[in-house]
Amino acid sequence: MHSVILQMAALILCGVGWRIAKPGELDADITRKVLTSVVYYLLLPALVLKVLWVAPLGMTSLMISALAATGVLSAIALSSLACSSCRHSKAVTGAVILAASFPNATYMGLPVLENILGETGSNIAIQYDLFACTPLLLTVGILLSRHYGRDTGNTHVLMSLVKVPPLWAAVAAVLLNSTGIPMSPWLDRWLGMLASGVVPLMLFSLGLSLRWDTWHPGQLPALLPVLVLQLVLTPLLIWGLASWFGLDQETLTGVVLEAAMPSMVLGIVLCDQYELDTGLYAAAVTLSTALSLFTLPFWFSLIT
Repeated sequence: MHSVILQMAALILCGVGWRIAKPGELDADITRKVLTSVVYYLLLPALVLKVLWVAPLGMTSLMISALAATGVLSAIALSSLACSSCRHSKAVTGAVILAASFPNATYMGLPVLENILGETGSNIAIQYDLFACTPLLLTVGILLSRHYGRDTGNTHVLMSLVKVPPLWAAVAAVLLNSTGIPMSPWLDRWLGMLASGVVPLMLFSLGLSLRWDTWHPGQLPALLPVLVLQLVLTPLLIWGLASWFGLDQETLTGVVLEAAMPSMVLGIVLCDQYELDTGLYAAAVTLSTALSLFTLPFWFSLIT
């Protein structure tokens, strides 16, 4: 696990270094947007299709989805309760709830699980995110953002789901899987070629998104619920539930590590769109990501 974390940290640091050095005078945010768009619209759908088409789908998939949804919804409830006792502005409260509730299940969770558990890990990470976290972010997350921020009211929340290419790839893969249609060797190789770029580009883009200039010590009281929930309480809850469900060791390891991931990078988009505290959210992503490089090995050693 430690070697995996070191390799990931090196790729993330490449992104951080790019933000500082700006090679070719390319702005880090523009570079990140281009790379994440390629991953989001092309490479990640290819990976999702390749993995879920041949993955064993059944009761375990339902359990993974249920655990992921429980983790997100429980964190929303607990972070809302924590924020209700503070006198933060609505913009800060909304950013805290989003950052504390939605884990970086794909951009960081997928690389971790793929390196540790192989294809099984990719399967768990994709199901954890696309069958629960992303749908909840684009429905409940948007409703929360509208409540605490500026309600544009331009797009129905369900329309947001229609515009997610990896979800369409997941639907197609599940249909192909359930109908028993075999994947041709040529298509398998082509999808594998596209999918091979997902992990390095995700980690590099994650490094590009990290911004230490957004953090200052005065934010620590607001960030504390985020760090405690994302890195400690939610994985502890999922570990207990997964053990109660009787999941096999690989699946249990996967769902607990997914629950222990830092804050989801995509939440920055919602903060921008609905005028929540984007700086605070970016600080939460940066700080939780940095600390997760130490907490993830701890969780792995604890559950294996």
